[in-house]
Amino acid sequence: MSAIEILTWPFQQSAMNQINNKQDFLNYPVIYILNGKKEAYIGETVYFKKRMQAHLKSRKNMNEVNLIKHEQFNRSATFHLETKLINYFLGDEKYTLQNKSKTASDFTHNYYNKPFYDQELFEELWQKLHEQHLVDNELHVIENKDIFKLSPFKELTLEQIDLKDKVLEFCKRQIGTELGEYGSLLVVEGEAGVGKSVVLSSIFNTIQELATESSSHFSGTENYLVVNHEEMFKTYKGIAKQVKHLKAKNFAKPTPLINRLQKENKKADIVFVDEAHLLLTKSDTYNNFYGENQLEELLKLAKIVVIIYDQDQVLKLKSLWGAESLETLKQTSAYHEEYQLTNQFRMQANDDVIDWINNFKRKKLTPLPIDEGYDLKVFETLEEMHEAIMDKNTEFGLSRVVSTFDFLHKKDGQTYYVKESNGEYQMPWNTTSIKYTWAEKPDTISEAGSIYTVQGFDLNYVGVVLGPSVQYDSVKDEIVIDTGKYMDKGAYTGADGIDHVEAAKEKIVLNSINVLMKRGIKGLYLYASDEGLRERLLGR
Repeated sequence: MSAIEILTWPFQQSAMNQINNKQDFLNYPVIYILNGKKEAYIGETVYFKKRMQAHLKSRKNMNEVNLIKHEQFNRSATFHLETKLINYFLGDEKYTLQNKSKTASDFTHNYYNKPFYDQELFEELWQKLHEQHLVDNELHVIENKDIFKLSPFKELTLEQIDLKDKVLEFCKRQIGTELGEYGSLLVVEGEAGVGKSVVLSSIFNTIQELATESSSHFSGTENYLVVNHEEMFKTYKGIAKQVKHLKAKNFAKPTPLINRLQKENKKADIVFVDEAHLLLTKSDTYNNFYGENQLEELLKLAKIVVIIYDQDQVLKLKSLWGAESLETLKQTSAYHEEYQLTNQFRMQANDDVIDWINNFKRKKLTPLPIDEGYDLKVFETLEEMHEAIMDKNTEFGLSRVVSTFDFLHKKDGQTYYVKESNGEYQMPWNTTSIKYTWAEKPDTISEAGSIYTVQGFDLNYVGVVLGPSVQYDSVKDEIVIDTGKYMDKGAYTGADGIDHVEAAKEKIVLNSINVLMKRGIKGLYLYASDEGLRERLLGR
């Protein structure tokens, strides 16, 4: 079998004129990469010279064209590999991509011998690109980046494609509608790990592209993607640097956007909200939010609001969403629709593992399930779990220890620790980074992260410390939450007006456990500070 070949020419008319019309690649499926100093464009075609003539007239800032050929290429394979290259180039971060999203082909169908092209041939291709300095990073480095995992060019499942189509159609219908005080609302619900953020990234990129096209319903619209989560905000801003039609100014945290639009007396066209369960449902003067509910304020400030929401990921009382409050806002909006995403695909685990975690969230302890494809383990000591996570990090990368917020932490520049129950082993915890998301910093393998460093992100293996607030009642054989030992005091502010405050605090803690346990793609490791719970989990 022949190897991948990469042929390179200057991106100039004279170079294209010199290509022999009898060349075997001129009427055959190929992939090509145009690149300049800072920008690149990736495409596929069966009419190479004709496509290059078109690009020479329209593509700017390009110096070079690289043609990729292989004797076993077919049109399905080149479509697939083109999409895959776009995603990996985004994660490589060497170039800003001029590519537009391909709404009609976000989903790559199965075709004959797809695993060969997807794995063996792509690895060979990437190695050649690396050797020719067209890319900077090895595949495994890119695959562990959050910017790669949230790429707006990602292949989507059929369920995700259906959601994307419905959101675009909803926005298209509502954008020209005359509205009253409140805009239209689309609520997308789904639990941790069903790929909500990936779809939202894809949708927002498409909308922003359409906003630049004069013939589009969205031409000239002013749209924003909002997330009330510092680490995810960093990731979205990082994506904006690499994609032509995304601008950093169109990504915002909710309070600054609300305050700016109110001050300027302006109304946005479409606001997309990722992790909407983190929006505030009470005023928070410390953070300069003076309204009563951030979603309500956004509905006043935008023609259309699309939210991604999971009631089991609320982490603060001042963000506590009840079914009634969300239902009220649905009815308040000018028009509303709902959509459910259901297929879990972050965790490579069977239903027994997912059910076990969901039961734990409900304070029920069921027998520890066995899944040959997913590594679920309980450890006697924090030190043993940390060592196992370090081993997995060496082998797979992106493996980290995280903890429930049961240990003292202050924002005073001092180092605070997650400690083993006997005090003999401890790990620095809850550090932050200005530039990188926490798990992407190599030195955080020696630390423990908090819920605020990993919510919304994937890890390959996650080691979860169940701190002193998570206890065991041997008589009832169930989990007990001691809310007084949960040290995230900010989580409990805003209790005024909440019925059954203790139950609400318990829900906050259980939600955080649920989020932490569902971070791991390949495995979940557990260490319990409470001796009774540890013994029960160990099966003694």
